[in-house]
Amino acid sequence: MSGKRDPGMSRGLALRIEFGIIGLGILALAMIFQPFSLAIFSIGCGLVVLAALANNLLPMAEPGKPLRGVIFAGLIVALTFCSVLLVAITAAHVYGLVFLNAPDVSTSPVPPGAPFWSYPLIWGLAAAAAVFALLIRAMTRNA
Repeated sequence: MSGKRDPGMSRGLALRIEFGIIGLGILALAMIFQPFSLAIFSIGCGLVVLAALANNLLPMAEPGKPLRGVIFAGLIVALTFCSVLLVAITAAHVYGLVFLNAPDVSTSPVPPGAPFWSYPLIWGLAAAAAVFALLIRAMTRNA
């Protein structure tokens, strides 16, 4: 360890992080309230939840605080988002098995009747959660 101390984030970087987080929330709301596409609406719904979680980073985006702390907290927020989404999808699937008859979805890329874990979204979320967990572990080892 050298005797150098990290001066932390500059005022400009802290402001850019704050405006980026607030801008994400505004973009998500604009995507929800647009009248053109259900796909954009769906993406906006997910972004609203992500933006709400990202708002927890606002107190950390202050001049003088280390950028590493903001990145670490952001990884924890992303891991939480992916994990909760996986649990919610699994719970909805189990609810459907127990209480409902599964509808025939002909627009799905996976054949009807295939288990829910064979969908690409589930594997993508699981991979993202694993990557975030590995990055968090690597950051805690280096600290």
